[in-house]
Amino acid sequence: MGNSTCLPKFEVYALKFAYKISKYTERFLEGDPHDLDVSTFYYVWLLRNSSKIFLVDTGFDANVAKERNRIFEDTPINILKLMGFNQYDFDDVIITHLHNDHAGMLSDFPSAKFHLQDAEIKYATGRHMRSNLFRHPYDIEHIAETIKLVYADRVKFYNGDAVISPGLSVHHIGGHTMGLQVVRVHTNRGWIVLASDASHFYQNIKDIRPHPIVFNVAEMVEGYAKIIQLADSVNHIIPGHDPLVMKIYPDTSVDLKGVSVRLDLDPIEDFSLCLTEVKKIENK
Repeated sequence: MGNSTCLPKFEVYALKFAYKISKYTERFLEGDPHDLDVSTFYYVWLLRNSSKIFLVDTGFDANVAKERNRIFEDTPINILKLMGFNQYDFDDVIITHLHNDHAGMLSDFPSAKFHLQDAEIKYATGRHMRSNLFRHPYDIEHIAETIKLVYADRVKFYNGDAVISPGLSVHHIGGHTMGLQVVRVHTNRGWIVLASDASHFYQNIKDIRPHPIVFNVAEMVEGYAKIIQLADSVNHIIPGHDPLVMKIYPDTSVDLKGVSVRLDLDPIEDFSLCLTEVKKIENK
């Protein structure tokens, strides 16, 4: 991926703020004959180095959690305050997509410029939203707030892949939504990819089993190959909702155990994935 010797290195943190118990049929397009109860964790991600701080996604509040049958633990901004930050510290927030669990709480960051794909705002406000199949994962209040931010000149749009800052870039994937983007970030252990909902769980990309909330299945599957190309290894891919992330990465601190882990540090456990089939797609 080019010479990265001189690029700054970011610390990267996953912050868990809610979870949900659901069925396998809610996680995978093909479902599962056993239909076991499984957990979905909800995260936002903090990126920082000596000169820059970024937040990736903003989560949701207790009201959305109640409406959608989720277990709410704390607001992302409260967790960030426990880490020594306040809402005015964030000048840049990357929104991977505008679904309700990724783009609520925008008002908690009053100084921020929000980074979003053109295709995502087009999708979330366009003709496809006439169908509940596509609009259900969105929250109309979140979309209205986003439009207000556009009118206040606080949204920076991208049409595809783009460098946000040295060592940090966004990459359009699509699939899950029309404008889903992943985040590639340079760290002390190499390039990691915050996959967000391009791969909700390790198993999505491992077994090529798409998530059932999807705009374009073909783009979702092709996105798996792009993620692999962007990351330094399969141990550098971070899925968007997998509880295993909290298990295989070290805690940020004793006080934040079970709440935040460090993704720029090596995993506690080797979680290499068998990606033969995805690599076949990649090589076509």
